[in-house]
Amino acid sequence: MIYENHANTAENNRPLALIIGANGGVGSHVSKMLLQRGWRVRALTRQPVSTGASDGVERVTGDAMNRQDVVETARGATLVVHAVNPPGYRDWERQVLPMLDNTIAAAEAYGARIVFPGSVYNFGPDAFPLLTEDSPQKPFTRKGALRVEMERRLKMASMRGVPVLIVRAGDFFGPDAKNNWFSQMLVRPGKPVRSVQNPAAPHAGHQWAYLPDVAETIGRLLDRSGELPAFAVYHMEGFWDFDGLQLVAAIERAVGQPVKMRRLSWLAIRLAAPFVPLFREVLEMQYLWQMPIRMSNAKLTDFLGVEPRTPIDVAVSATLANLGCIEQVREPASLHHPADAGGRV
Repeated sequence: MIYENHANTAENNRPLALIIGANGGVGSHVSKMLLQRGWRVRALTRQPVSTGASDGVERVTGDAMNRQDVVETARGATLVVHAVNPPGYRDWERQVLPMLDNTIAAAEAYGARIVFPGSVYNFGPDAFPLLTEDSPQKPFTRKGALRVEMERRLKMASMRGVPVLIVRAGDFFGPDAKNNWFSQMLVRPGKPVRSVQNPAAPHAGHQWAYLPDVAETIGRLLDRSGELPAFAVYHMEGFWDFDGLQLVAAIERAVGQPVKMRRLSWLAIRLAAPFVPLFREVLEMQYLWQMPIRMSNAKLTDFLGVEPRTPIDVAVSATLANLGCIEQVREPASLHHPADAGGRV
């Protein structure tokens, strides 16, 4: 392992969080949130980074598949954020469980809390369309079965004294996040938005999660960590696109002109799947776009009072600007923060 930056002695008095997967969407935004809250942040990254990084994160080059790397990097941490996934949707069966086991081993070694960003993959049709934290988990996909097993292992770890926080949310989007449906399917990064490719079936609602809101939700839960159970699970509502067209409308408002909407050709994905590994993995998730599937945030709002929410026009504009699809963020005439009024499903 290679330590790129070293914290000074004064900073050692602040709590330390280890982010595994800090270069991904969730990891990068949780890193920023923790820094804003006064944490020291250490990141385990696959690739070496240039020295002199000025974002305040201590970066360690290592492999999440190597237990020694993970345990050594976690030394002194009171929080481990497991936000790592195999690149390109590949090798889930071979990598996700060993990586999680390494995170659990590190947290057990130092008495750290684990934060795990969850998803809707855990659930099957018997639980649709409205999901609570306690809905039955009977997935019918490989990724869903792996997600259930991951959470089972986390629950077992919590019974051994490792506190766990799981926050499940919809499809991620936001600045500094490129491996998601928004940036890989809906729009083309670096290109003006003239058309949008919509994966959703007509009238199929879909749940989206703006990454800064996900990070802030995790932060507010951690602010009250003393009140959390050993195994804490919460659902976010995020942005509920009730008919599969509202996010497209927000994109139109952000670019300031109408855009052509095309439906994603799932048939083309299916035909190409035998030759394109990514398409094979994407095809397994088709069901999420064919019917309305919505996670209820009632438990979250009962605990926090409100769910952090960025107005959708602001969120979409910031995302498109970061992707290079618009030159500047277009702000609507009046902005408000809906979460301040509560709101839940």
